[in-house]
Amino acid sequence: MKKIILILFLVFCTNSLFAQNNYQNHIVKRGETVYSISKMYMISEETIYRLNPDVKHVIKTGLMLILPLNGEEVSLNLKVYRVKRKESIKSIALKFNIPEDLLKKYNKDLYIREVNKGERIKIPLIKITMINESIASSRTSHKNSITIHTVLPRETKYSIARLYKISVTELEYLNPTMGVSLNIGDKINIPKSVDLSESMVVNEDEFEFYEVLPKEGFFRLKIKLGLERDEIISLNPSAVEGLKEGMILKIPKLLKSEKEIKKEPIDLSKYIVNKRKKKIAVMLPFDYNRIDLDSINENIELLKKDVTLGVAIDFYSGVLMAAEFMKDRGVSSEITVLDTEGKVTKVEEIISSYNFNDTDAVIGPLLSKNIEKAAADLQSKNIPVFSPLSKVKLKEYPNLHQTLPSNESMEQAMLSYISKRKDTINTIVITGKEWTKSKGAIMAALPESKTIVPDEGNYLYIENIVKQIDTTKQNWVILHSNNPILVSNAVGLLNGIPKVILDSLGNKIGNNRLRLFAVNKSRAFDYNDVSNIHLANLNFTYPSVNKHYDYEILSPFLVSYKYKYGVMPNKYAIRGFDVTYDILLRLANAEVFEEAFTTEIYTEYVENKFQYIFDPTKGYKNQVFYIIKYNNELKLEVVE
Repeated sequence: MKKIILILFLVFCTNSLFAQNNYQNHIVKRGETVYSISKMYMISEETIYRLNPDVKHVIKTGLMLILPLNGEEVSLNLKVYRVKRKESIKSIALKFNIPEDLLKKYNKDLYIREVNKGERIKIPLIKITMINESIASSRTSHKNSITIHTVLPRETKYSIARLYKISVTELEYLNPTMGVSLNIGDKINIPKSVDLSESMVVNEDEFEFYEVLPKEGFFRLKIKLGLERDEIISLNPSAVEGLKEGMILKIPKLLKSEKEIKKEPIDLSKYIVNKRKKKIAVMLPFDYNRIDLDSINENIELLKKDVTLGVAIDFYSGVLMAAEFMKDRGVSSEITVLDTEGKVTKVEEIISSYNFNDTDAVIGPLLSKNIEKAAADLQSKNIPVFSPLSKVKLKEYPNLHQTLPSNESMEQAMLSYISKRKDTINTIVITGKEWTKSKGAIMAALPESKTIVPDEGNYLYIENIVKQIDTTKQNWVILHSNNPILVSNAVGLLNGIPKVILDSLGNKIGNNRLRLFAVNKSRAFDYNDVSNIHLANLNFTYPSVNKHYDYEILSPFLVSYKYKYGVMPNKYAIRGFDVTYDILLRLANAEVFEEAFTTEIYTEYVENKFQYIFDPTKGYKNQVFYIIKYNNELKLEVVE
């Protein structure tokens, strides 16, 4: 009974609140952001976040927002206006220097129809702080200084706007009847007294124009166009004072037309714009009840027995370092640890009891079944869940971020890497019986490959390999197995084959030029029986989610970690740092969550790199990894 009364009380209070403050709804349209909506309704972004907590995670087309009807203490005068012949919503909005959406806001029927001749509508008379402000100033400054420009061959709205140092919107305002495209000989209004310096003349064979969008800064252009700030300024000197909405930039044509997204990673720490405190929940299987803080020896024994606990502790140490690095960048983070105890039931209990409303992201859990449970239960709250260590195939949810590329995607990419060179190489495929099914994918990608089948005991013989070697080409051997007997046997045999092949009379007939590959490096390659020297001799090449950092090069992270914890970080600590630092930096680089995880953003840290692809039903997946090669000095070298 108390519960029912409480619910009714909350509902009553909520309804009263909206009635007293006269709130309204807004349906998010395509392309709208929190910033643009705040300007449209003359309210602050903080007000939108306060009334709509979920918006900080994602703002989607079709989402309903709660907004105050009368803005935030904005004085507003309404004028009754009678619609004249041939007038439209657009022409009236231009006439009174107001956005079309603001006109519709005070004449709600106009959301679904055009204005009619003779109809009386309300016109809000207010100075709007957005593009219309610059239009209004343009109108004032150019009112008595308008001249005519005759459109020349190959001229466009963009080239003319840039020539006269105005935005396309201002040009359209000065020419209300202007169509989408211009015709040679058209007469258009332009402002007088513009210095048409030589630098404004553009060679359109080499350059084209780009109009700066709302809230677009140098970081967004770096992602979109691949141009650094200095490059943009060198081509557009006026940009030294900053980018402004509607500004027309000159850019190289090669960049604008798909020159591939630049392969170089972006340093997000240079482009921080959102310094709001970030709240991160970390789900890890600590199982505190087992830990005795008064007994060091017992804890050491516990860590020896429970590998997962050790991984969790190391990973969390990296998480904390990432938070410290963000603090140095001026962005504070609140890290909350949620102990899953490694159990699905505990994950369910945490989600039902913990308040996730202000949480920006959840990192973890570690185990696949727990990740799936967390993503499923937090999906309705639009809380992003990041899977930090799992490479196994997971159930897909829109809010799930798989930070590790899948084995399948790495296999496909490795086969593509080899396939690009198939005309100059001879490929030999050795497949263990346990991976016979996946052999089909290899043969489909490399149909000309020669195959070697091991015997019943998973052994090969040197003659099996030699007869498949092509002495006129490089021989790339793909060893596809997780059987340690087959892997150690094959590596030993391949290493033992002479580099110079002789006939029965001892005459040289060719070189073997062998190189070993794995499209999926199994644990069998790490067994003691497999010699690293042999792998180096064969330039063993394989896909890896991480590169191996050279600890002789002291990066800020390694120095800071050693200073704080007294030891160098292992791969799990580095993984914890890289994953968390990437998440925090992305959140600090965008006001809208979706913008932080677009495919264009490619980042790299100590040992890991990230570039996400998104599917509305399948969530986010990291698609980048390394191709690693053992070199002759027994060092691991990044090939790609």
